[in-house]
Amino acid sequence: RGRAEEAAGGGEGGQRAEVGDGGLRCAGKASLGAEVGLLLCDVSDATSLAAMAKQTRLVLNCVGPYRFFGEPVVEACVENGASCIDISGEPQFLEGMYLKYNEKAAEKGVYVVGSCGFDSIPADMGVLYTRDKLKGTLTGVESFLTVKSGPEGACIHDGTWKSAVYGLADQDNLRKLRKQIGYAPVPVVGAKLKRRGLVFYNREFKEYSIPFMGSDVSVVKRSQRYLHTELQETPVQYSAYVNVGGLGSVIKLMFAGILFLLLVKFSFGRKLLIKYPEFFSAGRFTKEGPTQKQMDGTSFRMTFFGEGYSEGTDPQNGKPNVKICTEVKGPEPGYVATPIAMVQAGVSLLEDAACLPKRGGVYSPGAAFSKTKLIERLNKRGVEFSVISKPEV
Repeated sequence: RGRAEEAAGGGEGGQRAEVGDGGLRCAGKASLGAEVGLLLCDVSDATSLAAMAKQTRLVLNCVGPYRFFGEPVVEACVENGASCIDISGEPQFLEGMYLKYNEKAAEKGVYVVGSCGFDSIPADMGVLYTRDKLKGTLTGVESFLTVKSGPEGACIHDGTWKSAVYGLADQDNLRKLRKQIGYAPVPVVGAKLKRRGLVFYNREFKEYSIPFMGSDVSVVKRSQRYLHTELQETPVQYSAYVNVGGLGSVIKLMFAGILFLLLVKFSFGRKLLIKYPEFFSAGRFTKEGPTQKQMDGTSFRMTFFGEGYSEGTDPQNGKPNVKICTEVKGPEPGYVATPIAMVQAGVSLLEDAACLPKRGGVYSPGAAFSKTKLIERLNKRGVEFSVISKPEV
């Protein structure tokens, strides 16, 4: 923090967003398309954040790990009447902001929407897309993530690694936070979604799969709870998995996972994990992040297998009798798909205002954008939603 890093263009109408101190991006109040100057602000300087928030309708907050740097930005935005979008994949931060700022944001009429990057727009909006394409009532969805890389391989910046280290180390506090919020349970409609093992062979993809450790499940659950309680929509059960390859990959992952879980419990172990991300992640996470060639050669595909009940069938009686398969695919997830998702979420918040929830507040993407043109906007920019196989009874 303490210096401007770069300027980035993009979004509709050729608007220009400036990236200033701490990775904060803000769109000018005048209109989408107006060029704005560079604003310097620091997450440790509340006055500078307030000055920034007062000059904008929407802040795109790219600072992280969010558990350390995110809240001052949310507070400044809510207090000064600006909406805020982030790309956090940290459930404790996301749900903590809901607990602390939801009512104040509603009073101020501003929207705070978390996890608007690869975590978790493909998953959250993908479930809603699957629901809307099924002729009937969707009751359960499993998603499978596949990441393909070119000859240069793929890697992720260690900022994501740090978020995972601190998040897993603090699981107990996340449970306490959820008790404090007092979430209403989401009812199970239809047949209960089958639970899978920690590792299983996936015949659809002819490789092994494991549960996806990101924030997708928690984000989708928050969206489904909101849509059920506020809009009386049928809640969808959701499980997320990632395809990891052959048996050799599974064995490597198991050893790395066991070591990670052992070290993350202790302060000394966490320091080692943070200091040597490349070693402990077998090169998957680095302090430098991916090269341009690595980004160019990497893409993702998230496949959704949905089940439900045909029109006129009571979901509370009998087994699901209709299925659907959909897909979200796009470019490299962390540095190409994430900014596309974030900017288009921002454009949707500004341009589809009539389709947002009636009250301001702290929302997940599915809750905020379920009635907007976000999926349509993403489709035009390379994050594509499509139906792979139509429902068949």
